Amino acid sequence: MDRWKWESLSSFGFHPQAKITHMFKRLFIAIVLLGLVVGGIVWFKFFRDDMIAQFMGARVPPPVPVTAQVVEPVTWEPGIEAIGTAVSARGVDLAIEAGGVVRMVSFEANDTVAEGQVLLEIDDDSERAALGASQAALSVAETDLRRAQTLADRGVGAATTTESAEAMVESARAEVARVQTTLDAKRLTAPFAGTIGIPRIEVGEYVLPGKVFATLQDLDQMRVDFSVPEQQISALELGRSVTVNTEVGDFTATGKIIGVEPQVDANSRLVSVRAAVDDATGTLLPGQFLRVRVALPVEENVIAVPQTAVTTSLYGDSIYVVEPAETEGELTVKQVFVTIGRRSGGLIEVVRGIEGGAQIVTSGQNRLTSGAKVVIDDSVSLSPTQQPAE
Repeated sequence: MDRWKWESLSSFGFHPQAKITHMFKRLFIAIVLLGLVVGGIVWFKFFRDDMIAQFMGARVPPPVPVTAQVVEPVTWEPGIEAIGTAVSARGVDLAIEAGGVVRMVSFEANDTVAEGQVLLEIDDDSERAALGASQAALSVAETDLRRAQTLADRGVGAATTTESAEAMVESARAEVARVQTTLDAKRLTAPFAGTIGIPRIEVGEYVLPGKVFATLQDLDQMRVDFSVPEQQISALELGRSVTVNTEVGDFTATGKIIGVEPQVDANSRLVSVRAAVDDATGTLLPGQFLRVRVALPVEENVIAVPQTAVTTSLYGDSIYVVEPAETEGELTVKQVFVTIGRRSGGLIEVVRGIEGGAQIVTSGQNRLTSGAKVVIDDSVSLSPTQQPAE
């Protein structure tokens, strides 16, 4: 039966075996073509990467322009930096001692007043009347005392009468003194010479005891109060020189430490210090913000570099040292990790890692790596974050 079917299909021109062979040939050709295409793509990729690697390997990057200087031991002037507040040697808020109506204000803002000068008067009519009455009572008591003493001298007066008269005189004198004190409290004077501030009351105003009517400051003698960490207490000595600078006006003055608080603040761990400042021009004002620097003994042969030469990263502080390259006339850099110490102005102390005589990069480090070629160009000062031009 199967043979009959096969012969029947063949009689109609259909040959299944030839058809299958033809299909395998087409599949084989497709696989070969696909392999050629994939192989060509892979070959091109490796060829391209190889050519790029050869090009980049043959390309020599240009030297990086940097600024540099030779490290030399310096004379180090250490100091303690702090923030301070200017205060006057003598300064008070003047307050009313006794209440009443203001009768006279005898000063104006920024007047220079002398010690004992009358500044303010408050209505004192009732006190003056009371003073007159107490003085009259004192006069009567003194008259009675003289009469009692005369009678006692004649032997016709009792001793108790004289004693009572003396007590009355003392009581009358005390009353006069009390009233006089109340009267003096209505007439306010300057406790010391200085510059007085803006009046805070007006004539005719009713004031109560304790009201501040002006401030008085002695600007001839100025001081500065500041604080330093407890670790630096040992460096503080009475008489040590200090320098103060203002944020405005470019004012600088010198002075000396006159007091150190004998205790450390338990909250801030700071110790309070006071220094007297020479201010002949009267530029400083109480409450003014000041930058203070306490001068410490000078040290010789300290290795210090510009702060711009130090690069800080997660791995530590480093400095790029300029060294001769293998090719004559060319320079390279080497990254050296250092231990830094104190700072002063634009300099920073290098405790370990750099010796005197080494040439270091001071700016332009942002494009450097250890071994990179450099060219020194001191015509332009580059900051560490500034990229030099190509």
